[in-house]
Amino acid sequence: MENDQYLFGGDTYDTPADVKKSFLYRLFLGSRWYFYLNNFGIFARTGRCGRQGKLDKERQIYYSRQNFRLVEKCGGKIHLRGLDNLRTLQGEPVVLIGNHMSLLETALFHAVAREYLDFTFVIKQSLLKVPFFKEIMFALGAIPVGRQNPRDDLRAVLNGGRKLLESGRSIIIFPQSTRSESFDAEKFNSIGIKLAKSANVRVLPFALKTDFLGNGEYVRDLGPVRPKREVYFEFAPAKTVEGNGQELQQEIIDFIQSRLSQWRELESEKKEEK
Repeated sequence: MENDQYLFGGDTYDTPADVKKSFLYRLFLGSRWYFYLNNFGIFARTGRCGRQGKLDKERQIYYSRQNFRLVEKCGGKIHLRGLDNLRTLQGEPVVLIGNHMSLLETALFHAVAREYLDFTFVIKQSLLKVPFFKEIMFALGAIPVGRQNPRDDLRAVLNGGRKLLESGRSIIIFPQSTRSESFDAEKFNSIGIKLAKSANVRVLPFALKTDFLGNGEYVRDLGPVRPKREVYFEFAPAKTVEGNGQELQQEIIDFIQSRLSQWRELESEKKEEK
């Protein structure tokens, strides 16, 4: 299996300036279908691997890195910050809490973080009906929630989450009810904080901007591909939940809002320069 060594060596990563767009992408005249056809192929291969019980760490990283390279082949730029905050955990199980913008983050997360942490996701129950995706999530031991009864969801996350954290695995939680390009702090619930406090583990906040891949108007999962919108991931240092966790919850919200504001300002400046 191909071993990609070029990605990350330090605390940060930025797509190199000399990465060229794929010839086929240019032949497709920059159509979104180049991305989606390739992404679906990676998705299907990953799902088959999960169904066969072979989706181990090496393959999780391998397929996710194919998505990582696909973004760059479409002219996208990826920027990572705070990788040392993942490394210094040395595999310590944590609850990772951040915003949810598009399908792209789940496609890239293993390429970004799996080298340092064994993790799974909290997902919507309905996603377990999606072909290939359900096989991937079953293989990862994801925690499904219905998103209709908050008490039932909290119970499912606390019960399932504690067991996973005790086994040494980390959990990624997107507290927003659905993926959105805008960040609404009022819809950013504290379920991740509650889980971390219950399991006596630390929280690792993250912020991301993945509107390179938009949400579709008619078919939500087939939105526009926008290479000019650069991709950002940033991980903050892990923190212990103190008291009722409200202060840390607000810190995470402030962290996400500040990074999104900063990244969008950079994007606007680059547009003005052109």
